[in-house]
Amino acid sequence: MNEWNIQSRAHACEACAQPFTDRQPYHTLLLELVPELRRSDICDPCWSKQFASEARMRSGFISHWQGIYEVPPAQPVEAIQKETAETVLRQLVEKNDPRYAPAAFILAVMLERKRLLKVKEQITRDGKRIFIYEQPKTGDVFAIADPELHLNQLEQVQQDVAQLLEHGLNPPAPAMETPATPEIPVAESETPPPAEEPAPAN
Repeated sequence: MNEWNIQSRAHACEACAQPFTDRQPYHTLLLELVPELRRSDICDPCWSKQFASEARMRSGFISHWQGIYEVPPAQPVEAIQKETAETVLRQLVEKNDPRYAPAAFILAVMLERKRLLKVKEQITRDGKRIFIYEQPKTGDVFAIADPELHLNQLEQVQQDVAQLLEHGLNPPAPAMETPATPEIPVAESETPPPAEEPAPAN
């Protein structure tokens, strides 16, 4: 299974294909289907008829929860701004680079403490703890592995997170110092000898 990924909330019921309406209750079923997690978003009537009695018996069952669908707001045109913790986390999860695992974990914990993410489940796979987070407004689900950081690693990870929040994944290249222009010695011009005065006429 991929260590981290994003599962976006569907905009229609997987069972009956009816679009969700604003403020409509729905159910989320999270399954482990190697090599990744898979979520199913199902309307309340279909859940009661087809899924409620057997959900936990499905192969790969991990978790189930209920949510309220919110129609996504129109995306306003915004001026370029400093990266937020959530946008950086999304970039790291999409990149799925093990080098960023500690930073992704710290960002997820930061967002959880600010109540911008909620832990829905904690599972163990291949000896690793994996936290299933949900973003309540969008319904997106993040799977974040615990990198098991040691105390002597925290300072460096905090610096990495600060750098990511300041510059994102594409920090500006360090400014190159303009080499000093070497001084080219200029030959001093020779002073011409004074012109000889004409001899006075006799």
